[in-house]
Amino acid sequence: MSKKWYNLFVSVDESSHRPEESEATPPTPSAAQTVADIARSVNPVGPPPTFAGTVANPTSFAEIYAAAEIHPPTHGFTIEKVGDMLHSEHIRNLPRDVKKSSILLALESVGAPVQDIVQDAMKRDQALDTFESVQERALNQLEAQKTQENQEIQAEIDRLLADHKARIQANNEQVAKEKERFFAWRLKKQEEEQKIADSVSYFVTENPITGGNAAPPAQPPKPQ
Repeated sequence: MSKKWYNLFVSVDESSHRPEESEATPPTPSAAQTVADIARSVNPVGPPPTFAGTVANPTSFAEIYAAAEIHPPTHGFTIEKVGDMLHSEHIRNLPRDVKKSSILLALESVGAPVQDIVQDAMKRDQALDTFESVQERALNQLEAQKTQENQEIQAEIDRLLADHKARIQANNEQVAKEKERFFAWRLKKQEEEQKIADSVSYFVTENPITGGNAAPPAQPPKPQ
């Protein structure tokens, strides 16, 4: 029966437990150095991915990866699976170098090249960066569109406000003009009433003519 990957633990620094080698023999690289060397040797993943489908839920990274057409290799190992292994209860509390060595052995046991894992990680990172750029560009376009709309709305508000202010001003001027006309007429009316009152005073004991705004008497006056 094949061993599970978490049984493939190795020592952190095997060279520290070996007899001292001659100066002519180069030191054995650590697991961390091996991974770093492999990562540097991996070819770039190429141009940014094009998203073949829409992402209904931007918070779902699985949807983003699927839209970017990132598929697991035939051996099934992806950077996500490696991440799950690193956080599993079997090795998550072990020293960093031990975890690295364990992952390397697990990959070797299933024939999964480290290059595939690094490539998968780079593709996912590039997909996330590209999707971020897409969202940011959409956000900037939305902001520019809404800013333009807001400016147009504000211009319309300013135009309507100026129009209504002009109408209010015109109404006030019309009322003021009508008041001026009315008060001028009232003054002449009072003068006319005074002339009438003076003329009729020769014929009555109580003058029936009112001055100003007084209401006329209810009963006609008695003649002298």
